[in-house]
Amino acid sequence: MARSLQFAAFVIAAVSLAQAADLAVLRNGNSIRHERRQVVGAVTRLYLSDSASGYIEIPTNEIQRFEVDTAPPPLKPQAPPAVGVPQFQQPAAVMPKPAVRPQAVVTQPVLDRASLGKLVNGAGERHQIDPDFINSVIRAESGFNSRAVSKKGAQGLMQLMPQTASQLGVTNSLDPNANIEGGTKYLRELLEKYNFDVAKALAAYNAGPRRVQQYKGVPPYYETRAYIARIIRDFNRQKLAENPSLGLKQAKRSQHRSTNAPSNASAASPPQAGTRASR
Repeated sequence: MARSLQFAAFVIAAVSLAQAADLAVLRNGNSIRHERRQVVGAVTRLYLSDSASGYIEIPTNEIQRFEVDTAPPPLKPQAPPAVGVPQFQQPAAVMPKPAVRPQAVVTQPVLDRASLGKLVNGAGERHQIDPDFINSVIRAESGFNSRAVSKKGAQGLMQLMPQTASQLGVTNSLDPNANIEGGTKYLRELLEKYNFDVAKALAAYNAGPRRVQQYKGVPPYYETRAYIARIIRDFNRQKLAENPSLGLKQAKRSQHRSTNAPSNASAASPPQAGTRASR
């Protein structure tokens, strides 16, 4: 299933420049500090520095508001004052310090959507999950922010908790490649655990398998139920955009059910995560 994501060219709708560092507060509670921002079609481009290449793109509808970053700027190190040496006093010989290889500072690159798409496609192929379904989970979890950290400690694109990441063998959840690989592997395990019941698998991803076991299904939490509905709705939107004829087929099925089903019939079960998410 090695397929590349194709993205339509967006037309710049508006430009909004921040005079100082701002915070973009996302609907999932995370915030992103940025120097300036730019609205490009349906996404908002957040520039993390003065460089034009250091930016991330967040769906505009995932941004709740913007705030001024009131945190004080980091202090610049000051050079120690010069100490005068009397002319009659010879300076003490200073032994050269042994050469020590400085430790590399690990920084995580900001991925563009094409690079991110390759990682998602690769993970989807290895674990047999539709990449569109993985993208929907990432959008709901972090808004495609590889540096997102929640208040509860979940990290990265697929918001892995430290304990879960450790069990999956992920040593650095802020590494996009490791995060997507671990998160997709976890999704596959949950789908198999619940016999490919997508709603239960997503509920376990959001609230934990213990809660699904406790309530023998999707927990009665508003956040969890809204989370499941948001992912399924986004996944269906992607599929309809790729193949509009699916909408006509779904409408015919719905009409058939409403004609033949009794008036008190329950809602249809959530759609499966594509052909890749089935046995």
